[in-house]
Amino acid sequence: MRLPPAIIGYTEEVLREILRFTGPADNTLSRYFRDHPKLGSRERGAIAEGIYCLLRNKSVYTSFAESGNGPTMRRLTLLGLAEAIGLDSLGGLSEEETEWLQRVLEIDRSLLPAALRANLPDWLYEKFAERMGEQEALALAESLNQPAPLDLRVNSIKATREEVVAQLLVAPVLSAPTPYAPLGLRVLKKPALQNLPVFKDGLIEVQDEGSQLLSQIVGAKRGEMVVDFCAGAGGKTLALGALMRNTGRLYAFDISDKRLAKLKPRLARSGLSNVHPVQIAHENDAKIKRLAGKIDRVLVDAPCSGLGTLRRNPDVKWRQTPQSLVELNAKQASILAGAARLVKVGGRLVYATCSLLTEENENIVAGFLATHPDFVVVPMKAVLEEQKIALDMGDYLKLMPHLHQTDGFFAAVLERQK
Repeated sequence: MRLPPAIIGYTEEVLREILRFTGPADNTLSRYFRDHPKLGSRERGAIAEGIYCLLRNKSVYTSFAESGNGPTMRRLTLLGLAEAIGLDSLGGLSEEETEWLQRVLEIDRSLLPAALRANLPDWLYEKFAERMGEQEALALAESLNQPAPLDLRVNSIKATREEVVAQLLVAPVLSAPTPYAPLGLRVLKKPALQNLPVFKDGLIEVQDEGSQLLSQIVGAKRGEMVVDFCAGAGGKTLALGALMRNTGRLYAFDISDKRLAKLKPRLARSGLSNVHPVQIAHENDAKIKRLAGKIDRVLVDAPCSGLGTLRRNPDVKWRQTPQSLVELNAKQASILAGAARLVKVGGRLVYATCSLLTEENENIVAGFLATHPDFVVVPMKAVLEEQKIALDMGDYLKLMPHLHQTDGFFAAVLERQK
């Protein structure tokens, strides 16, 4: 069944705003849909899929769009929609547009130049190619330009993985255990979960397998004092609370009241009572100083470029610049140093990002170690063995979409020795 021709106009209108890159694409889309309540779920789905398809393939589509007649923005819109939902589903095309789309969609993209095929900004593709060679850089780019699967984390306070699989089947939702995260499930297709009893009763949380592994390597144990230093909406906080078996004290720090507010309904569903959300002004807040030297484990999931999450947030690659990275690096170093003051002797500090760039990862850790001789790296190989996670890593956790089918993540475990 064809979509009404007006969908092209709606998609083009919201695309113009998104391509200004003044804010996250998902926020812009949500606001647009709120302002256009008459759009049905099928129409909203088509618009969103078309937009995200275009953001993933922007370099190639821009090149193709310049080969036709008429306004470039309309041609970009048509390419995104045609590839996302199928040419046959589009109504309102002229004969010339249909012929042009058929011709363009049949082009063999493997014949295009590598840098164009990667659909990444030049500066980012060059970084990847320099570090890992053109062939692997292209494999990484290709995986980043695919939609992410839907991963769930089973809340071990309330259920086992097997019990959740069985309950999902009743829905019916098919799922399979994730290869590395012991409480993870990968859902086949992308069903609406919010109305299922298994979600409402807090037996599951939506969480990428890579994010689950970050929580796991913190190694939080029963009765400990733990801090999630940049808690955000609390996905990792909830995972840590469950690993602590709802004992001890788990502080969820964040500078954003809005993000912490999003944690509250998730916390209520989870059944956890050991989590204490705390809004802080900055990494040197007096609330942090009161806990200095008292904490067993601190997770710093630092603000970063987010370039490891392009499967979910393809607009991020077009919004980041080499200049914005420099500003992030200063913030990352400052936050890590602030969080380190919490860690007691023998305690562990985990520095993590959802970035693939050395500047945000290894370089930040190296800078920290140079100024904090009381901390040493605990090899990730040993940490993963402790947690019985079958991943082969060296000193650091480096999850890559094309190798591990997770978002891109980095993590270092640092232990305070004196």
